[in-house]
Amino acid sequence: MKPSFASDNYAPVHPFVMEALIEANHGHVPAYGNDQYTQAAIEAFKDIFGADIEVFFVYNGTGANTIGLTTITRSYHGVLVANTGHINVDECGAPEKFTGCKLLDIESDSGKLTVEQMQPYLHKLGEQHHSQPRVISITQGTEYGTVYSIDEIQEISDFAKQNNLLLHMDGARIANAVASQLQSIDQGHNEYDTTNQERYQWGIKLLKGMTKDAGVDVLSFGGTKNGMMFGEAVIFFNTALAHEFRFFRKQGMQLHSKMRYIGAQFQELLKNHLWLQNSLHANAMAQLLANQLRKYPKIQITQPVQANVIFATIPQEMLDILSEQFHFYVWNPDCLEVRWMTSFDTTVEDIQRFIKTIADYYAVALD
Repeated sequence: MKPSFASDNYAPVHPFVMEALIEANHGHVPAYGNDQYTQAAIEAFKDIFGADIEVFFVYNGTGANTIGLTTITRSYHGVLVANTGHINVDECGAPEKFTGCKLLDIESDSGKLTVEQMQPYLHKLGEQHHSQPRVISITQGTEYGTVYSIDEIQEISDFAKQNNLLLHMDGARIANAVASQLQSIDQGHNEYDTTNQERYQWGIKLLKGMTKDAGVDVLSFGGTKNGMMFGEAVIFFNTALAHEFRFFRKQGMQLHSKMRYIGAQFQELLKNHLWLQNSLHANAMAQLLANQLRKYPKIQITQPVQANVIFATIPQEMLDILSEQFHFYVWNPDCLEVRWMTSFDTTVEDIQRFIKTIADYYAVALD
């Protein structure tokens, strides 16, 4: 089996999460979320964010984004999103089909949106001939692996509120974004890098800081890419928006009858900060790989390495050799830009084997 740097979706279920699934697989419990596992997972989220939230579980990330957006929009609305956003390019038109809204995609070289980029899209507010911007949807971390700072999110949130817009966050890799910010703190302020428990408390503070405290209205909290078998959470910080979600979830075929198997996984992921442990490791492996790649001039890293993904352009010959031994994606065939992604189970040995293959390529090329 070839090692994979293709996607954290390729990774297996974390052993602790698998154990939680097995433990939950006994006896009969009420269906559709009326079970102790689902309720315990909801309480675990409330322990992090506070009791004044609404939490719903769905099967996958597309469902989380689509049903979340459907709940807070009407068909004449528009959703501002980066052109690289998952809802724009990787969900097969599901958000547009189910919401009826127009996605107003904005060119972004980094995967991030700015207030300056969005301002022109508000010029037609109130005109009946035009889709009315209603939601800003940002991805944290982005499809390019870049991460919004808390200040950047707060600026977008302030802009949204000033213009009667809502802020949605696609957090399929929210854990990696938190880990990125935590690692930045560690590097700049050694006093934070003390015991693990203190680091985890800073991680929770950062998670709240970039979501609830920054004014995010609705969050898709990812589980599948961070060690779960399946399952995502849709969290409403603006609880006034949540009252119709359960009906749209049912219509959207995202109401899991045996909900305990999602609840049990989230319960385990949130217990003992496993969500953060997994993402810290995945990010660290990406940094290790990136540091090694920078030694080779034919490899040009094209985006800041902030989360668990590296984008780079490489020669065709290197692409051919690496493709024989490893799974990964060619992101842009026109310029041979590739994406290499790490996960919670990536090992140092995986990185060493990947780098050795590149080193062997160089040895032959220079021979």
